[in-house]
Amino acid sequence: MFELKLKRAYLPEEETDGYRILVDRLWPRGMSKVKMDLYQWDKEAAPTNEERKAFHDGLEDFETFKKDYLNELNQNPEAQKLAQEIKTLLGKGNVTLIYGSKDQEHNNAVVLKEWVEQQIGLEQKPSADS
Repeated sequence: MFELKLKRAYLPEEETDGYRILVDRLWPRGMSKVKMDLYQWDKEAAPTNEERKAFHDGLEDFETFKKDYLNELNQNPEAQKLAQEIKTLLGKGNVTLIYGSKDQEHNNAVVLKEWVEQQIGLEQKPSADS
């Protein structure tokens, strides 16, 4: 079975990444499109600008951000479409959600990965790359 993985945008691409999807609303600073080597950039599944700013400005903690972002995802047809696309892609190889945040445990990609796994019925398991 192939894996849904997470990776920081500033780490080098690896063959095991498989299909790479940037899941941030903003392009990571200092990264060229060539260096990122993405298959797609899915801004529509990222948190809204208001939600993103509230979290990054410290106006809400991670648990509040997670709850609000999950609510956004549940109401977002583009996110539902992405989840189904990821399900199809996982039949062919690994899929890696790319994010720019320095915090590897508290970011939108962590929440999105968990949500996608629930949507497509993947068993969640800890991963060394996550």
